[in-house]
Amino acid sequence: MIPDSPFALALVAIVGLSLLGLPIGLSMIVGSILYLGLSGQDMSIAAEQLLNGLNGSYILLAVPLFIFSAGLMNAGSMTDRLLRFCNMLVGRFRGGLGHVNVVQSTIFAGMSGSAIADAAGSGRLIIDMMRRGGAYPASYAAAITAVSAVIGPIIPPSIPMVLYALISDASIGHLFLGGVVPGLLMAAAQMAINSWMARRRGFPVAERVPLRQMPGLTLDALPALLMPLILLGGIYGGIMTPTEAAAVAAAYAFLVAAVLYRNISVHETYATVLASARSTAAIGMLIAGALAFNYVVASENIPNAVRNMLAGWELSRWQFLLAVTVLLLVLGCLLEGTTILLVVVPVLIPTAQALGVDMVHFGVVVVVNIMIGLVTPPYGLLLFIVSKLAEAPVAEVIRDTLPFIAAMIGALLLITFVPDLVLWLPRQFGYQG
Repeated sequence: MIPDSPFALALVAIVGLSLLGLPIGLSMIVGSILYLGLSGQDMSIAAEQLLNGLNGSYILLAVPLFIFSAGLMNAGSMTDRLLRFCNMLVGRFRGGLGHVNVVQSTIFAGMSGSAIADAAGSGRLIIDMMRRGGAYPASYAAAITAVSAVIGPIIPPSIPMVLYALISDASIGHLFLGGVVPGLLMAAAQMAINSWMARRRGFPVAERVPLRQMPGLTLDALPALLMPLILLGGIYGGIMTPTEAAAVAAAYAFLVAAVLYRNISVHETYATVLASARSTAAIGMLIAGALAFNYVVASENIPNAVRNMLAGWELSRWQFLLAVTVLLLVLGCLLEGTTILLVVVPVLIPTAQALGVDMVHFGVVVVVNIMIGLVTPPYGLLLFIVSKLAEAPVAEVIRDTLPFIAAMIGALLLITFVPDLVLWLPRQFGYQG
């Protein structure tokens, strides 16, 4: 790359503006406009690319709807009821509240599609439960809350998978199905580490829930437990598209909170709408910036250059997947996940296709990598969120997170090199990959 070329100067502008504090989405838009001006192209192409990309993508409507449904569940008492139900299931074992944390996140994953929504919503509740009476250190409660939250976007529905479908043309329905087994595998790995840590550090065994209370707790949580079944049944039964399922999720969450449980006010509903709009705007700006910058990348023929470079290395499919895994794990330490997904991954897709990598398998591997990045120091976003919730030093949270990260990387490698773990379930529903 020539140092004073339009592309190099655009990259310098993007990095420089980001370091100065400008949101990365806006930085990419400015860098793209700079490139177009320096290369003699019409600068309005940037606006054309982002408007066509945002307005022409029906699947993107799922993003604000899933964000809104997660906000409604956290504003209502669905999360509280799920926690009591999960405590009934696994709270009796040593380190039981840690297991409750993981199981609750796994169930919540079938409703929100967002790791941040999981951590920010139920995080404070479960952290307070774990810290009560000094049963668990604040740093450990924060660490397991952070790592369990990454399961959210792996098990369907999943906002990152919606974005991956946008850039790869892979089937959202099959991507959702492909995330089920890997998500459960990640949950099992986290519960295994929690059991080991509980025995090593002498965490307590919670009091058993009396048998007579179990039917009532199950019935209380049933509306929340039915939501994943309604969504997945509707999608894979051919009744609704994933975008329509997102709308159903939002409507269902509102009806349960407002009509059945009657514990969400007009003010809380308005606050949820406002918070969801802000989150959607932030993601939308990232997508807009990525769409404009991807035009720049395509103009410079970067994907073909990368493909030719990797072809010169004569990598096998498995070597390529290992290289991608290492690259994304390193980038996850430094960059925000949506940026990686929308800017870096499109450059890798042509090479993956040329090597015969299945796009559904590749998508799930990419999403799992990016989710691990949310809890990887030094810039893992979830680490800072849970540290604030638990009022624990970030350094101590990172220390307690490391064993979980090691287990999740082990699960990631298994998912990467055993594609049937991802593709078995989609194939049961007619996927030909």
